[in-house]
Amino acid sequence: MSCIRIAAVSIFWAGLALGAPQSPPAPGGAAPKAYPERLQWWAEGRFGMFIHWGPVSLKGTEISWSRANTNPKCPNQGPIPAEEYDHLYQRFNPTKFDAKEWVATAKAAGVKYMVLTAKHCDGFLLWDSKASDYNIMHTPFKRDVCAELTKAAHEAGMRIGWYYSPMDWRDPDCRNEHNDRFVALMQQELTELLSNYGKIDLLWFDCDGGSVPWEQEKTYALVKKLQPQIIIDNRLDLGEGGSGSDAASYIGPHADYCTPEQFVGGFNIQQPWESCMTLSARSQWSYGGPEDGVKSYDDCMAMLIGCAGGDGNMLLNVGPMPTGEMPPNQVGRLKEMGAWLAKYGESIYGTRGGPFKPGEYGASTRRGNPIYLHIRDWTADPLKLPPIPAKILNHRVLTGGDARIRQLGSGIEITVPEKDRQPIDTIVALEVGGTAMNIRAVDVPLPTSLAFRAQATASNVFQNDAQYGPDKAVDGKGDTRWATDSGTKSAWLELDLGRPVPFGRAVIRQAFPELQRVRKFAIEYFQDGQWKPCYQGENLGAKLVAVFAPVAAQRVRLNITEATDGPTIWEFQLFAPNP
Repeated sequence: MSCIRIAAVSIFWAGLALGAPQSPPAPGGAAPKAYPERLQWWAEGRFGMFIHWGPVSLKGTEISWSRANTNPKCPNQGPIPAEEYDHLYQRFNPTKFDAKEWVATAKAAGVKYMVLTAKHCDGFLLWDSKASDYNIMHTPFKRDVCAELTKAAHEAGMRIGWYYSPMDWRDPDCRNEHNDRFVALMQQELTELLSNYGKIDLLWFDCDGGSVPWEQEKTYALVKKLQPQIIIDNRLDLGEGGSGSDAASYIGPHADYCTPEQFVGGFNIQQPWESCMTLSARSQWSYGGPEDGVKSYDDCMAMLIGCAGGDGNMLLNVGPMPTGEMPPNQVGRLKEMGAWLAKYGESIYGTRGGPFKPGEYGASTRRGNPIYLHIRDWTADPLKLPPIPAKILNHRVLTGGDARIRQLGSGIEITVPEKDRQPIDTIVALEVGGTAMNIRAVDVPLPTSLAFRAQATASNVFQNDAQYGPDKAVDGKGDTRWATDSGTKSAWLELDLGRPVPFGRAVIRQAFPELQRVRKFAIEYFQDGQWKPCYQGENLGAKLVAVFAPVAAQRVRLNITEATDGPTIWEFQLFAPNP
């Protein structure tokens, strides 16, 4: 796994993953900044495959982090004793590894480049190395994985890159008095990786929040001498504290792009960026065993479209099994994504983000004169977008059906009949006069909730702390929430709207998977001296859009009758009935 450890987050849209770190907003400017020619293929590809693999797959635990610490200058404190972890290679025999099958899976997924963990922080090398004996040739397998994968990739026209950890938590010289000896070994390993396997398109360094004594100038010079056209991520320079510690925004003088981890980066059309994400349902990088699971198709597509809409790439990780095969459920998910891209890839590949920034509605991409609207949320119907200084000449619905487009002085209204709305993504292409590339990016305001800033009370507030008060559920912000004490199994959140108001829709956001605790609930209104339900449900997920028979009331509440633990709600919104 990438060595910056960030808790798993629920996936929404670029810059809208609730509570997740975000890239800073893009600097001003009407047009997206042009990519250097060397980065053009990478930027147009938008979608890559990360592969985290090694002897640790035998244990089903996280790569490197599950190894016990033997170097106080390194952050791992895993449960597997180093003596056991460091000898897993003696049992590593992935006889079903087939490089051509891996590349075929990548092709079927629609990815445009692959990045393999040639060396992770545990120091194990997946190639035939003369620099270190701790490598794949000293396993029962005795085959050079890097050689076979590059050969298969080159034959298939697939771009290939290496993940290489400059840290080696197994090597006692790392960050210690003999660090110069360690760096010399590191550069010897890089020389092998970048000299023995033909053209290497990308090098993905990593970091762990510690010091960075890697002789960066010399190391970068070596890399670029051996592979002049190679693309390099930003992590070799990321150290402790300061601006140079932020993987999501900092690019050193020799690096090419930022690397947000486990969240969709914020909208940024001035800096190249790529979010590294996991297919594992538990957000594990290496193989997590048969119970690991896989993220939903909806979540995976939200990540991909969110990255493209924010003007970034997605590097989606697969954790192969100890047999050498990719987990069937992960392969299945990748092929689903590939089937979608085969139909609608024109709205992803070769596009730039905007001009409508990602938001509650979804995201947008552009290329030449089409603007592709990726609409995933119809809370507002019609969808209302800000005005743009270009005339809409025509439109088409890529996902099928028809749409009604009204371009007014106040903005643009998009209506798609319910029968033509797709559960994953409804794509409407707007053909504009001239080019869409010079249109200044604009925010898409959230629909205004009838409950916005309503007087709110609750049965319970976490530790009576005002920052988790009931008002946080109606403040229209994505980074605040109403929370209850641990152990709370039922709770209510009541709103006073000030006067009787008609409503027929509600949106409730519960966000992160680990905080999706509500099992039974009801939306209720107060009438004739008693609470009456207008909507009842079970297993409230990340987001609920509830539609019900219109009612008019001044007092409304979310009544949670069963929860696994203290429930927490980011937003409780009410809207007028659909016309």
